[in-house]
Amino acid sequence: MSLVAAQAAITQGALETIFSDGNNAARLFPVPVLQCLQIKPLAAQGDMQPDRYRVVLSDIRNYIQCMLATQANHVIHDGSIARGCIVRVKSYQGNSVKGKNILIILDLEVAKELGVHERIGEPTAFEGKPQAANTAISGTNFYGVKTESSAPVKSEPMSSRAGGGASSTSHRNGNIVIYPIETLSPYAHKWTIKARVTQKSDIKTWHKTSGEGKLFSVNLLDESGEIRATGFNEQCDQFYDLLQEGHVYYISNPCRISFAKKQFTNLPNDYELTFERDTVIEKAEDQSSVPQVRFSFVNIQELQSVEKDATIDVVGVLKEVGEVSQITSKTTQKSYDKRELTLVDDSRFSVRVTIWGKTATAFSAQPESVVAFKGVKVSDFGGRSLSLLASGTVSVDPDIEEAHRLKGWYDSQGRTDSFANHNNLASIGSATGRTDQIKVISQVKDEGLGMENADYFNLKATVVYIRQENFAYPACSSEGCNKKVTDTGDGWLCEKCEITHPRPQYRYIMSVNVNDHTGQMWLSCFDDVGRVIMGMTANELMEIKESDEDRLPAVFEAANCTKLNFRCRAKMDTYEGNQRVRYQVMSAGPLDFKAEALKLSDMIKQFEIGS
Repeated sequence: MSLVAAQAAITQGALETIFSDGNNAARLFPVPVLQCLQIKPLAAQGDMQPDRYRVVLSDIRNYIQCMLATQANHVIHDGSIARGCIVRVKSYQGNSVKGKNILIILDLEVAKELGVHERIGEPTAFEGKPQAANTAISGTNFYGVKTESSAPVKSEPMSSRAGGGASSTSHRNGNIVIYPIETLSPYAHKWTIKARVTQKSDIKTWHKTSGEGKLFSVNLLDESGEIRATGFNEQCDQFYDLLQEGHVYYISNPCRISFAKKQFTNLPNDYELTFERDTVIEKAEDQSSVPQVRFSFVNIQELQSVEKDATIDVVGVLKEVGEVSQITSKTTQKSYDKRELTLVDDSRFSVRVTIWGKTATAFSAQPESVVAFKGVKVSDFGGRSLSLLASGTVSVDPDIEEAHRLKGWYDSQGRTDSFANHNNLASIGSATGRTDQIKVISQVKDEGLGMENADYFNLKATVVYIRQENFAYPACSSEGCNKKVTDTGDGWLCEKCEITHPRPQYRYIMSVNVNDHTGQMWLSCFDDVGRVIMGMTANELMEIKESDEDRLPAVFEAANCTKLNFRCRAKMDTYEGNQRVRYQVMSAGPLDFKAEALKLSDMIKQFEIGS
């Protein structure tokens, strides 16, 4: 498109009007058309924080610094925005930060048909008088409503206000100003947000030499983002019963905004709220205009590449639901309820998810439900596993696209699939920069793997026999302790933890004979691999043994003839005074038949080339 057409499309004077005449800006410039002069990424605030970008936009007369809200980052990620392009700003908010005007871009699109050009005109920096934070905003807001007043983003009727003291019964007519959570900062004043409570903690108390107190926190969500809010002492009494999970509220300052304490929250927001005595909170009549929850899912196969202790969201089909058990903290000696779940998805991987406390005891979802977890911590204990944080949430069969897709996959084919897992040393090759070689059984023995040093290899083989004697042992139920426990008659004692548990946590310790076309060998397998081979936990198999032992041989027989991809370690071992090479399985999973077929195809092509 010609420079003339691009210049004609730009709405000259829009920037000055937005900041000096907010009442008319929405009418005159409902969707400003501007030129992008610069794009700059901002310094990262943390490993799990979303990327932030600053852009400079020009209306030919003036240019101004702009901040992209995270929901507008798609123009960066898809590469559509570029220096010199023309953009339509569909949703925006003017603001004043440290005495400077800044335009916050909530939604925009690139006018590709207008092309990319060198800077058009000679725009100067906009030096208009900074607006108060609650005025001079116009445009189409992120709710999709045009604002005609000087209020930032959105005006809505508010008939009453609930808060502390007289505020809880006072009434107010007229419109209120709605701010998106994304735009809140310590520099914002006289704001109101409309947000859904997606999680509410229990009331927590503390007792110290300096005094005692209590607190609770809530996670708040709107279409622009999320933020954590906390009430202490009197505000705990004031607001705890009022704020209920799943409901939408208007929340207005005075309410302190400060930098978020990242050790207490998993939300991607640099700031957090603290309720004050005069904070005003009212339940919204319209409960449908704010989304239920926002997820950023990682599929289960990708967990191996996620940093330890990272906080993520995950969704999958519930394959197994463990019983509630208790562990005792070594430091506080307090007992905690926990429940272990197994989740699978269409990456054909499974993962163990631990939930705690009331969430564990109240959990009632049935196997084959789709469950979404928001705010789980990634652990490398026993391979990649997940633990639900206190600030995390659980949604069973949520009405979201990912859940419907997984349900369709599971009903059509997933129910009969086999699943790999992230075993403790499953990534040993990649972690050390070494690629483990694929071997057949005869090569492992002929090459003497494990005779001098520990050697690692991959093996495709079929399970032909599983030794049924001593296939599992009773282990400690404490988190991080897998030591064998002893039945004392009054419970199961762990000598390491010095704790007696009401029942043990059985773990596999199996000897498995496998074959390929070159021979056979015995493999030693631990708990995660045993689950893959048997298709059930050691607790479940032990229960069959104790309640219906005649059925046990058939269960083992059903696990035979399963062909798996094993990652193994060969290492010299001494047993009863004799040295031998022991082959231990690090991880196991189903064969990827598509990948195997491609390998065979490549081999055939090589033979064809050679001939």
